[in-house]
Order: sequence, then structure tokens, then C-alpha cells
Amino acid sequence: MTDAPLTAGEYRDLLSAALEEAAYADTRPPTAHTLFMPDSHRTALYVDNTVVPGGRGVGKTFWYRSLLDDGLRELAATEYRIRRLNRLRVARGYGLDWISECYPGPGDLNGMIASGEQPYDIWYTVLLVALGQEELRTLTEWPDKVAWVRAHPGPAQRTVEHADRQAYEENIVHLLLFDALEHLHHDRLHADRLVGGILRLALQMRFGTRNIRLKVFIRPDMFDAAKLHFADASKLSGYAARLEWTRADLYGLLFHFLGNEDGELAELAHRFRRVTGGWEPLAWGARHVPPALLRNDEEIQSELFEQIADPFMGANYRKGRPYTWLPNHLMDGQGRISPRSFLKALWTAAEATRSGWPGHDRALHQEAIRKGVQDASQGRVDEVSEDTPWVKLAIEALEGCQVPIEEETVLRIWQDGNLPAQLAKDSARYAQADIPERVRTGPRHPDDLPRLITELRELGVMTGPRSDGRLDLPDVYRIAFGLGRKGGVSKPTP
Repeated sequence: MTDAPLTAGEYRDLLSAALEEAAYADTRPPTAHTLFMPDSHRTALYVDNTVVPGGRGVGKTFWYRSLLDDGLRELAATEYRIRRLNRLRVARGYGLDWISECYPGPGDLNGMIASGEQPYDIWYTVLLVALGQEELRTLTEWPDKVAWVRAHPGPAQRTVEHADRQAYEENIVHLLLFDALEHLHHDRLHADRLVGGILRLALQMRFGTRNIRLKVFIRPDMFDAAKLHFADASKLSGYAARLEWTRADLYGLLFHFLGNEDGELAELAHRFRRVTGGWEPLAWGARHVPPALLRNDEEIQSELFEQIADPFMGANYRKGRPYTWLPNHLMDGQGRISPRSFLKALWTAAEATRSGWPGHDRALHQEAIRKGVQDASQGRVDEVSEDTPWVKLAIEALEGCQVPIEEETVLRIWQDGNLPAQLAKDSARYAQADIPERVRTGPRHPDDLPRLITELRELGVMTGPRSDGRLDLPDVYRIAFGLGRKGGVSKPTP
């Protein structure tokens, strides 16, 4: 007997349940049923690919934590067919969590940089701690550890040589992971220097050892800036694999979540798998892998999504189809889409349809999808404001303007509002020693307004100039920042 397709209400319930926690991917550990592996991410997990650039919310922290988990790493080794992942000894080099036994926190980093410590020496010490250097175990404070390493270069190097030789004999690889590098230091120049030290160490291990590797999850703009502080960093570009999401990847992720819901609506997820067919159970039945067509074929994905959402974003196809309209309006200025924003928009659309159009014949109403984009825009702005507060100051100064906008107009508004002074004041506030957990990076050139535009373009917050010389903002930032666009999605009314 063939299962009947899910009703609009059942799809709506499943979307709400499966996507509710999508916005908290960075603060909640990955699990077997949330581990989705797009084909485009496979090379990022190659052990010898040292640098993994990716924008905010694309999965850097997700993969960092997954590689630290023995069970999830085994799943990735199986599905991606990377047997070497099963022969890793993984350690933390830096991350969001405060783990002083593994690496120095923001306070220690601030103090050591202020006292003149070299970034390379700091990270070399972190590596030696991860390799189990005996003398360092007896020292508690990180400045003391770094001082010991600087004073004992011979024993330090022999520790690396011995660990490398032993790992080769045991056929394993020591892998040191780095994430959340935007939290290293409140001063962008110091943050770039610290990242340069990590990359220098990574390059040295890549060419100087056989079985010791670093993997650095990093924002693309920070990777580019670090090259200015470490001349040979460009050599690592050949060992870099970007974390990016295609449209097919995003919808594959959505269907993966629907088919792997394991809460109260697990039975609906089971029915969804039977209706769509071809799912493969893995990890002791705790995880189900969507069929290849559902992960990669946009035509098949579009047909399924049209059973879930309205066919058009208006009266007819001229207003766009939700399958393409939604990711297009969540794309940043570099053409990148955050899966977290995508899933958050869909969850909001499901909830908005439930409250505003409960009897609608599709799970997602077109106007609810617009509200989802508005909500995702606010979430994206909150994220960029948290990571780079200077961006919020720069763009909020333009609130009420219409885009596209002349570059001269932007520069005049910033100059009239004395933006450089505001940036300096904000940077000083985040530099306070009593709030190290709020360390963030500032612009590289706060006094050079034209170069601020360049940095905003690198971050994907601004685009242009167009052929007519005007600048633009992608909708995922424009909406929540309160800038207008003729015929565009408007900012939600409070």
C-alpha cells in the first residue's frame, strides 16, 4: 500500500518541529541526526587541506565540533569515504569554548600581545601542549608556558619530532583544530597578527612533518588580511577548501531535517521518508540519508517543495517561484547563503502561516515566506553586529536611505556623522578588560572611509559599485537595517 502524501497541516507541523533549533547551531553540539554532508564540503575535511574559509553561519563551528566527536567523525569518514578521518588524534587549538587547559582565552591573549609576545610562539606552545610536552604540564599560566617554550627551543622541537615519528609508526595523524578566530582580539590588527601566527605554524607543520596537521576554520576576509602579516600565507591557498552552499545543498539540508526529526513527530518524519523514498538508514538507525536526487537534483527538489509552499510569490510566475525566490533573497553580497538563515526563514514561514493562514492549502503561504525573509534578515544583522559591531554602526548611519546609493552619498553621511570617532569609541569599549567575553574585531582602517566600503564588500554586506557607480546592499542585510528598495521586501512593521 502506497503512503498518502503529507497534508499541508502535517508538513507545517513537521517544519516547525524539525527546524525549531536551526538558529542555535553554534551553541548546541551537532548530533547524528543533524549531521548533513553536502558533496561540496567533502574536500574541507581532507586532512591535508589546512585552511577552511567560510562566512558566518555556513558550518565552520559545526564541522569543528563534528571533527572533535569520535562518533560523528566516523560517520563523516564513512559517508565521505575518507578513511584517514578514522586515524586522527584530534585536539583543540582555539574555539568558542573557554578551555584554558587547551589554549589561552581572550584575557591571556590580550595580556601576552600587550607584553610583546609573538603570535607564532603562542600557537607553537598550544601545539606542544596538545602533543603532551612534559614540562608544560607542570605550568598553569599560559604566559609561563610560552616563556618556557621560547627559552627551550631544542626540547620543544624534539617534542614535535618525536610526536611526528611516533604518529607515523602508529599510522595516525595529530590534527589541531582552530575556530572562532574573529574572537581572538578586539583590535583587528592584532587579530590579523594572531591569525598570521596560526597560519605560519600550519604551513610549517604541513611541510615540515608527515603526521602533524592543523585545520583552520576562518572567515574569508580574515584569511585575506592575515596574508599581509605572514608573507608565505599565500602558499596555503593551495591547501584551502571553502565551505559554501549551493541552492541544491540548502534544500537537501531542509529535506534531511524533515526526514530525521526524532522528537514527538518522528512518525511524520517516517512517513515523509516513505513518501519520498530511497532513504538509507545509518548510524544504528539514528540517522537517515536522503536519496541522491533529493540532495542534488533541483528539478526533483522544486517539485517536492511546491507540495509544501505556494507555487508563486504572487498571482503568477512573474513574481517568482518560492524555490528560487527564497535563497535569492537570503544571499549576501558575495553570493553566499547561510544555511542557518535559510532554515530560520522556513521555520518562521511555517509559524506565520499557522497563525495567519491556518486553513491554507499549502504548508507555507507566500506572505509568510516574505515574513520569514524579514526575520532571517534581522537574525543575520544580529549575527554580523555581534561579530563585527563596527558594521552595525556604519550601516545604521544609512537608515532611511534608498539603494542603490551613490558612493559619494555614503561617504558624506559617514563624514557628517563622524563615523571614525564612533568606531574608535566602540573599539575602546570592547577593549575593556572586565568584558573579555565580548571581544570582537574592528575594521582594519577605521579612519579611511573609502576602505571601509572595501571591507564591507569583503564581508558581503555591501556590493558594487554598479556600472553607474552606485553601491547596493543585498536584501538579507538591507531589510533589517532599514534601507529601502523600490519594489523590494520591506522592513517589518513593529
